[in-house]
Amino acid sequence: MQDLGAPSSYLVLADGAAVLSSDGRSLGQVEHVLADQDTDIFDGIVIDRSVLPGGHRFVDASQVDEIYERGVVLSVDATAAEGLPQPSASPAAMEVSGEDFVEREWDDELEAKLKRAWDRISGKG
Repeated sequence: MQDLGAPSSYLVLADGAAVLSSDGRSLGQVEHVLADQDTDIFDGIVIDRSVLPGGHRFVDASQVDEIYERGVVLSVDATAAEGLPQPSASPAAMEVSGEDFVEREWDDELEAKLKRAWDRISGKG
């Protein structure tokens, strides 16, 4: 396996960084990091698998095993990486009207757990 440098973060992952499968095979290069830095959410990467047009593939964050200074190692092997999907446009935002709202009775304990989890994720707690 090539030297990818020290462990790093998606925040500094550069376009053009090497992308390797879990079995060490070269899959291409990072084309674009998909993230919302304001909320610190890493969604995944778009990789370019070919010098020809149409070689872009989407790698979900859950399929990224390790990020280094000069590359990324996926959690999928080269065979599974063949099935990576082409990137698509972001899904449209959904709007909910008052007519769509259904009241639900929440278990107070579950609601409290969910609120604590949300507070941690959003930095409020």
